[in-house]
Amino acid sequence: MNPTVSIIVPVYNAKNYLQRCIDSILHQEYTDYELFLVDDGSTDGSGDICDAYAAADARITVIHKENTGVSDSRNLAISQARGTYLQFLDSDDWITPDATKLFVRAATEHDCDLVIADFYRVVGERVSHKGDIEDNGVLTREEFAAHMMENPADFYYGVLWNKLYRRDLVEKYHLRMDVSVNWCEDFLFNLEYILHANVFYALQAPVYYYVKTKGSLASQGLSITKTVKMKFMVFEYYNEFYKNVYDEKVYEKKRLSVYRFFLDAASDGTVPPTLLPGAKKLGTERIPVCPSAISGEGILSEFYRSRKLLDRCLEAIALRNDLTLGELSLLLSLSQMHTFCSRTELADFAGLSKSSLARTLQKLSAKDYIRVNSTRKYLHVDLLPAATALLPELATAQNDFDMARFAGLSEEELICYAKVTEKIKENTMRVLGV
Repeated sequence: MNPTVSIIVPVYNAKNYLQRCIDSILHQEYTDYELFLVDDGSTDGSGDICDAYAAADARITVIHKENTGVSDSRNLAISQARGTYLQFLDSDDWITPDATKLFVRAATEHDCDLVIADFYRVVGERVSHKGDIEDNGVLTREEFAAHMMENPADFYYGVLWNKLYRRDLVEKYHLRMDVSVNWCEDFLFNLEYILHANVFYALQAPVYYYVKTKGSLASQGLSITKTVKMKFMVFEYYNEFYKNVYDEKVYEKKRLSVYRFFLDAASDGTVPPTLLPGAKKLGTERIPVCPSAISGEGILSEFYRSRKLLDRCLEAIALRNDLTLGELSLLLSLSQMHTFCSRTELADFAGLSKSSLARTLQKLSAKDYIRVNSTRKYLHVDLLPAATALLPELATAQNDFDMARFAGLSEEELICYAKVTEKIKENTMRVLGV
């Protein structure tokens, strides 16, 4: 049976960070994938590292080849791939544990041809969140191209690694990387793919850690003449792309915007080393977890594990909707119990102090998620359309929570667990006098 996703990682002299990359893939919450590690003639032992991983996991295929470049490496793996979707990583980068799950969920739920995600830019020990498209829902080719026109040389659009592709489209139109190009080769592939895709979806959550280590064209030893020729060639392709996307009248109106590519390309197609506003220390950008508490024994450790797992399931939703985890958690509480007799009861149920509850209610109200009607004694909270639109996502997060906890349990074990849980609930309610 073919896997759902084929993950492709070109490898060249990457022994110092290769393990981090591969481990992030093997620790994915989504497990129905095959992994191609393409050793592009490494001389530092990277190939041996790949072989060791392959020996321990049947999902991994290692391809050893002479050093012919990253494009040829990707092409070889694409030709052997069996998955419904294609996902790419660079060997010095890594992905979040929910990356592949979120990609596949978006692709299947929205029946789209391309999923594009936000990413983290890593510079030293600092990390910042990078995205571009803020539209909710699916996009047409014209809508996606219009967003790309605003930032034509942005890594968000140009690279492979923050996207999920349908392999059948790649094969139907014989799409491959151009091995004769070593600048913007990812971008050229994307432009060709976009011309054959119809439905696009922006996953507004960072799932990829991009480490700025790649060199510019100048550092690759290309002469100024060759560099200029290559950039002109890429621009011509880019210009032709928009002629195909838009009719002649629309193209003429947008032609000046298309020519902005020349200005942006002057940056050599690289990500600036400066961090974006809101940069954080690497390791603090995701939900913090205390390893000793997670592995600890006792009732408090059990509560801690459950809370952190639920936080992990809610995190991507919070990021996509510009909510704090506390705000989203309160919305979840309100969705399960809309009316409370008092602020004290709501604060108790949500695990918040009264002052924290007041601040969070105020913030959610200001963002038009809720409407609060209260007197000195009584409180009623209505969920507004922006909040009700999140209910399906909250239900999915709760399902992810259960799936993670019950992974590997048989049907008999699940039935037994349900009976025991119900009995524990009855005992607890009796002791608490409910």
